[in-house]
Amino acid sequence: MISHETWGVAIDALRANKVRAALTMLGVMIGAACIVLVVTIATLGRTYVLAQIEGVGSNLVYAFYSNGSAGSGGARSLADEITLGDMEAVAAQPGVARVAGTYDMPSTVVVNGIEKSVALIGVTEGFQDIRNLQILRGRFFSDDDMKQASKGCLVTYELAKQIDPQNPNGLVGRQLKVGELTFTVIAVFRERVATFGQSEISTNSVLIPFPLIRYYTGTDYLRTFYAQAKTANDVPMVTQEVTEVLASRHSRGAVYTVQNLTSILDAARKISLALTVVLLLVGCIALVISGVGIMNIMLVTVTERTREIGLRKAVGAKRQEILYQFLIEAFLISGVGALLGILIAVSVKVIVQPLLPAELNLHIPISTISVVAAFVVSCATGVLFGFLPASRASKLQPTESLRYE
Repeated sequence: MISHETWGVAIDALRANKVRAALTMLGVMIGAACIVLVVTIATLGRTYVLAQIEGVGSNLVYAFYSNGSAGSGGARSLADEITLGDMEAVAAQPGVARVAGTYDMPSTVVVNGIEKSVALIGVTEGFQDIRNLQILRGRFFSDDDMKQASKGCLVTYELAKQIDPQNPNGLVGRQLKVGELTFTVIAVFRERVATFGQSEISTNSVLIPFPLIRYYTGTDYLRTFYAQAKTANDVPMVTQEVTEVLASRHSRGAVYTVQNLTSILDAARKISLALTVVLLLVGCIALVISGVGIMNIMLVTVTERTREIGLRKAVGAKRQEILYQFLIEAFLISGVGALLGILIAVSVKVIVQPLLPAELNLHIPISTISVVAAFVVSCATGVLFGFLPASRASKLQPTESLRYE
């Protein structure tokens, strides 16, 4: 057991050299703060990426008929288009939470006497649940709207702003002529996360019930088909199920593109991991440098306190007590430095959190594991680098130490 006297002597030695101890702690503070902040930034990055992906649609699998597309070289066949029957067959598969589909066609609206191109998109039930659109004003289609092929529509905020720059949301309840058809605007919406035209929704889009677009166009198939898995772990299975269902219900030569967002998520995780490793290395380098600093300072301290060590040994202090005294000094320097570094990291979180834009809806997490790891690694570094000078001090001979000038 380490005696109270040994602790007292170590603490008194640090008090006698406050500036030196504080400067030695500085490197440990930086290293500990780096470890906590690195883990925090990595966690925040993953959370943000997941939020962006879930904004497009969580656990999402999408498919479309590829034959006849650019670069495919194949001819399209109406018999191989994705149908409502395909959608129902996929909905019956295990692991599938819900399904939806869309059919889009080009059309026009007249804005201030100028004809503008828009995408007229028919959507099925479940589309809002899957795509998670942000309704700025109004409502999405109800079950009755779908069953009765109601002549209501949703318009993007960008299009509404072109039609009524002063009050885009005021377009709700007004009539809108799209091509030769007239609809009642029931909502103004935007994508929760912008896909920049990479999905069926573009800047100027008008959504209508799928039964309505089927009635006007005579088409009974879907351009894009969505299936939402029950959990993230089910996404690969659902992707395979969609592929198999489409292959079994259509001709052998039909080619379908079935994809999910897992590849994007995997890429984001790899980038996040790489950045985390790099930043952790920076934190570890800071700790190693601070450890070397502790060792150098302790070696100097041993030299300066040679007579003190000799005197303690002359009055009965054992070698082990001298060793523990200097190890305690190294532990206190690294431990207090680690605590101050952790407090700095937490303070950064408290200061930055209110500055984040409210629309991001991000909470900066402080990982308990990172706090514990920063403290343990910092203390271990201090004790490890403090062992050499402590061992040297404990081996000094009393007679030689008392003669040292």
